[in-house]
Amino acid sequence: MIKRYNKDKIEILSEILVNDGVISVPTDTVFGICASINSKKGYRKLIEIKNRDIKKSFPVMCANKEQIKQIAIVDEKSEKLINSFMPGPITLILKRKDNLEDYVTNGKDTIAIRMATSKELEKLIIKTGAPLFMTSANISGKRECSSLEQIQDVFPHLDGMMEGNVTFSKSSTIVDCTLHEVRVLREGPISIKQINEII
Repeated sequence: MIKRYNKDKIEILSEILVNDGVISVPTDTVFGICASINSKKGYRKLIEIKNRDIKKSFPVMCANKEQIKQIAIVDEKSEKLINSFMPGPITLILKRKDNLEDYVTNGKDTIAIRMATSKELEKLIIKTGAPLFMTSANISGKRECSSLEQIQDVFPHLDGMMEGNVTFSKSSTIVDCTLHEVRVLREGPISIKQINEII
């Protein structure tokens, strides 16, 4: 059995992440599984657990806007989107900063960013001392898990689970901010119309 932790057990959960572990957490959209971006072992374990194509890079969840600006380049348009929709069900694709190790973005010059969607996740990221690789709780190409029981069945090798529920049960809206024109790559809870109104 994978050990389940109450949302107030941030100290223990962050320790698991610092020590190269992988855990599941509830986000606003779907259940996620995560590892610290400072842990190469955690990163490899995440790829293995997800059975994910090694060429794909993982989205990264930051605690706040300051942390986003530490690892990605935020221009005027992306700043507007951050201020309007984050924290919320949106992923922004931004140019990465050079201070990141190559494995974090799998050698790409872009990075997919989310902001912590609950106080617990924000505390977890701050306590871990680094943003988290955050990917939906599913084997690549399969449906997302919709309960802790399902996660337990699908991912028996997780190092822990944070208890809680998800809100939207729909993957986030993905917006590419790296081109001259901002492009919506996937429409989720935030609509293209809402994005266009801000830009």
